[in-house]
Amino acid sequence: MKLNVLLTGATGMIGRGVLLECLKSDNVESVLSIGRSPSGEKHPKLKELNLKDFKELENHSEQLKEYNACFFCLGISAAGISEEQYSSVTFSMTKDFADALVGVKSDMVFIYISATGADGTEEANISWARIKGKTENMIFRKGFRSAYMFRPGFIEPLDGINSRTTLYRWLYILMKPITPLFKKLFPDMVTDTRRIGQAMIKIAKQGYSKTLLENKDINDAAKR
Repeated sequence: MKLNVLLTGATGMIGRGVLLECLKSDNVESVLSIGRSPSGEKHPKLKELNLKDFKELENHSEQLKEYNACFFCLGISAAGISEEQYSSVTFSMTKDFADALVGVKSDMVFIYISATGADGTEEANISWARIKGKTENMIFRKGFRSAYMFRPGFIEPLDGINSRTTLYRWLYILMKPITPLFKKLFPDMVTDTRRIGQAMIKIAKQGYSKTLLENKDINDAAKR
């Protein structure tokens, strides 16, 4: 089975890495990047749909029926913003997307980029962990054929990709000299933008034994 992939967050660090892997993979036939702005990539496999609001997806139902996998990579950092702002993007925008998509085609694999530390009980004192967990639970209940939550921790950006978050961008610059040693000493704590994309593609095709995947599981799935 060839994958026809819906992708969000293609202008972000993780989403761009996933997009590049999709464009390289023989298992992916086409990609539709959905977002507020163009991805900046040009490729025969790639189409783009620019929307101001994910609620507008329902106006493109015929186009969406062509796709059998969704890689939802849209997200923001909780640093420096209110809980309301973080929830608006993390939960509300994801719900709007999932609501519109499941109404058109529920028979697909939905893979969501969450974060290590997400709290599925929705009771954490840390607001971002509680909101991420709430978002995961919403997707699980939505009714897609299958759903997987990626909970990456430290992610090494490859292929010239940089984080759009200033704090993280500086962190990666500072970490770069010691990243090889960190990867050697703690291989299960590090993944990268390539392996996240590779794992998504393989899980969308083959499934996986877990629905909540930490860095170790992501790296394992990428090797399969």
